[in-house]
Amino acid sequence: MYRDDKNGAASIKHMKERQLSKIREVAEALVTSGFVLLDDQAKVLGVPRSTAWVILHGRYKKSGLTPKVVERMLSSQELPPLVRSKIIEYGEEKASGLYGQTTPQTHRFFSELAFER
Repeated sequence: MYRDDKNGAASIKHMKERQLSKIREVAEALVTSGFVLLDDQAKVLGVPRSTAWVILHGRYKKSGLTPKVVERMLSSQELPPLVRSKIIEYGEEKASGLYGQTTPQTHRFFSELAFER
């Protein structure tokens, strides 16, 4: 965890910003890979258009992406390697507790993921 306030407590705000930044990297990787239109992005991510919009526009719940959504995206056969690597990084960082979840939340997220770390 990050320690960046006067009392040594972890900065939840900083962790949430890191999480948002990582999800933005997924969006940027999609564009870099040639997927600019939302319909194309949803198809390559293997999620419904509405889910892709929520993810790519930062409108998801404060808890971030669920294990189910991460797994669904990683199971897409059309996922470009750059996008896949960003999603894996997100999953590993979230499973490691870098986004401000409690220990039980971190364990639950990790245990629900099927991909190997």
